[in-house]
Amino acid sequence: MAERTEQRLEDRVPELEQLERVGLFTRREVRAVLRKASALEYKIQRRALRKEDFINYIQYEINLLELIKKRRARIGYSFKKDEIENSILHRVHCLFNRAIGKWKDDVQLWLSHVAFCKQWNAKHQLSKVFSSMLAIHPNKPALWIMAAKWEMETQLSSESARHLFLRALRFHPECPKLYQEYFRMELMHAEKQRKEKKAFEQAKMDLGEFNYSEQILNGEMARIIYREAAQKIKGVEFHLAVLSIAKLFDFTQDLQKEILESLQTKYADDPLTWDYMARRELELGSLPAAERATKQTKVSEMAQREQRCCAVFEEAVRAVPTEDMWKCFITFCLERYNRKTNSEELKQKRLERTLSVFNKAHESSLLPEALYKQWLQLLLESNLFEKATEAAAAATERFSQSVEMWHTRLQVLIQLKSDCVTQCFEEAIKHVKSKGSLPLWTLWLEWSEGTKSKEDTETLYQRSLHATTPAESVTMKEKYLDWTYRNRGYKKVKKVFTSMCENRPFSLDFFRKMIQIEKEQESCKMIHLREYYERALREFGSMDSDLWLDYIKEELSHPQGKPENCGSIHWRAMKMLQGDLVEDFVSKYTLLQTGHL
Repeated sequence: MAERTEQRLEDRVPELEQLERVGLFTRREVRAVLRKASALEYKIQRRALRKEDFINYIQYEINLLELIKKRRARIGYSFKKDEIENSILHRVHCLFNRAIGKWKDDVQLWLSHVAFCKQWNAKHQLSKVFSSMLAIHPNKPALWIMAAKWEMETQLSSESARHLFLRALRFHPECPKLYQEYFRMELMHAEKQRKEKKAFEQAKMDLGEFNYSEQILNGEMARIIYREAAQKIKGVEFHLAVLSIAKLFDFTQDLQKEILESLQTKYADDPLTWDYMARRELELGSLPAAERATKQTKVSEMAQREQRCCAVFEEAVRAVPTEDMWKCFITFCLERYNRKTNSEELKQKRLERTLSVFNKAHESSLLPEALYKQWLQLLLESNLFEKATEAAAAATERFSQSVEMWHTRLQVLIQLKSDCVTQCFEEAIKHVKSKGSLPLWTLWLEWSEGTKSKEDTETLYQRSLHATTPAESVTMKEKYLDWTYRNRGYKKVKKVFTSMCENRPFSLDFFRKMIQIEKEQESCKMIHLREYYERALREFGSMDSDLWLDYIKEELSHPQGKPENCGSIHWRAMKMLQGDLVEDFVSKYTLLQTGHL
């Protein structure tokens, strides 16, 4: 092993000598490079190899290349690259190859090698990397796409890119993304050939030796790919994705028409098809530039376009009366309403249209639960308070077991300062299950704290502890403790704490809150702190090392503390803590003893 390492270090000597001779590095820097390289080299020659050692070595060599590049730019020296940079580049490629040979399954390692090749323009090496990577990872479509795009965009070889896509499709015959990128590549190739032909014609050159097929120029290859894919891949999303790609090229009108017809024929009942057809009206029928001179004309044109879109959507909800269809319609209306405009008239039209669509979907009992909140918010912003109250009540009637729906309705009633808030809370608690009802209790208590008497709020807190599930009651205990201290004082909070300690479960914050309350008293008693710490340690002593340390600190710093107890607390901590927490506790305790914590 040592002989091999020494041989590799000796191979570096010529490049280091050149670095010193041309003035890029000093003798001292050359020696530092050699020392660091020696240490890194020995690490990758060990019997038990570690990936991190290879990565560190590669990163060091890349940093060295970057430094040489900056030094060259500073002194204006651009010679001897074969002896210096090329030697380092070769070594980095060898390191990558050794690491990849050991950890073939690490895709990130392959991608790092690809990125390095691209950065340093190592095209020949990159071609080999892609070939090896795809042989080992043929099951990852993204890697095939990356390789094909490099062939197409960097190597300018559409033939190689096509070959890669065809190989990829043998492994992934039903991968939508592969077909989409292959479709895009063929259109890019057709566009490139069209530009070449146009340039030759403008230069009045003879096209005899160049073979430009009219079918390829018109995107016939892309059409074949689309037809083949359409037979294998089901779903409107693929057709829409391919259509959006075709729209990027100005010679694909016939192809777009074919895709659109297929879409309407095969997926006439799909909401996404109708959504696309409706939104398409925004792009159609633009007025000539001369007619668009005035602001009013622009507003009028936009209003007409939106009206046409809505007409298509209205036809859609009649043909496909589903929640998803109404959701598409409402989403479109909300998008238009949220768009900025200086025309108050247009904004008002959009608002009225949006509220109307919400109402129609609600009356059809097809308004999705998630959209009720947006409808109520819009009604409140429009000062339609009575309608908002009615809509909220109807929402909870339809989704009577939804905590989210009741929560939204209650927020509306609280915001409007309604008289029936308490009645609505009672109704909500009856309908929803105890599991998941925590947001309702939290809202009820927050409202009660601001509007009801302390006695009513305390009664509500006690009721919430029994009504919520054990896991959720943990949060209520913390809130009750905090509220009691703020409103009832220290003596009352001690009684509440003691009574709640009889019913598990607890949270660590519950005990820490009580400890903090005790420490805020003028006559803070250590005997009480010990009680709270002991209660907390019984519940969380095996899973929280900081709790033990805080207990020890309290014994050391409190006027009534007993430092002699620290030894027994330490011994108990070592017995109770589990796993890595023991090591964590020991290190922190050592820092505490030395005065660094």
